[in-house]
Amino acid sequence: MTTTPPFVVTIGRQFGSGGRQIGRLVAERLGIPFYDKELLAEAARASGVSIEFFEKRDERQPSLLSGIFSFSMGHIPVGYYTGLSCVSDDGIYCAYADFIRQLAATRSCVIVGRTSDYILRDNPRCINIFLHAPIDSCVDRILSREAVKDRRAAANLARKMNSLRAAYYNFYTDKTWGDASSYHLSIDSSTLPPEKIADLIVDYVNHYLAAAR
Repeated sequence: MTTTPPFVVTIGRQFGSGGRQIGRLVAERLGIPFYDKELLAEAARASGVSIEFFEKRDERQPSLLSGIFSFSMGHIPVGYYTGLSCVSDDGIYCAYADFIRQLAATRSCVIVGRTSDYILRDNPRCINIFLHAPIDSCVDRILSREAVKDRRAAANLARKMNSLRAAYYNFYTDKTWGDASSYHLSIDSSTLPPEKIADLIVDYVNHYLAAAR
């Protein structure tokens, strides 16, 4: 009996564009696991490193004084991590990358963020999505879920988080965060309800996998 190889849907997203909600809907429709914040705990467990290290450095560009200097210079970092007492930013990234590759090799799943599209760039069964939305739409979603006091604060939070995500992505890859040429689909999530966006992505994934057989 022929076994169908696993596939992965990666979702990059602007802050407030609904990436987590839509990613969960896609995973539910495809009947496969979903990883966003869950990836921190799984990667920490697999690497034997405290989850606190992952939480503090989650999608953050390395700083020069982060415990151990980063020598990656924007390229794939050296593949080591040194234990619980001294963990580098590059070590955290390597732990993510190792775990994401292991996931992709063993099971189909949806992964949100963490440069997963770049880590799996050589995987022919990886479908990459980017979600974006106008700032007003992002602000509406942020106000519905975050403890921010007004629209101005929500907009500032969106800009800050997008800047952090872009810096992290651009540092660890040779691509540009949010550039449509880096993804199979780039979607304005404000144009349709989340359920319809998820349906659109699932339809594309099914067609993509059928054509790849």
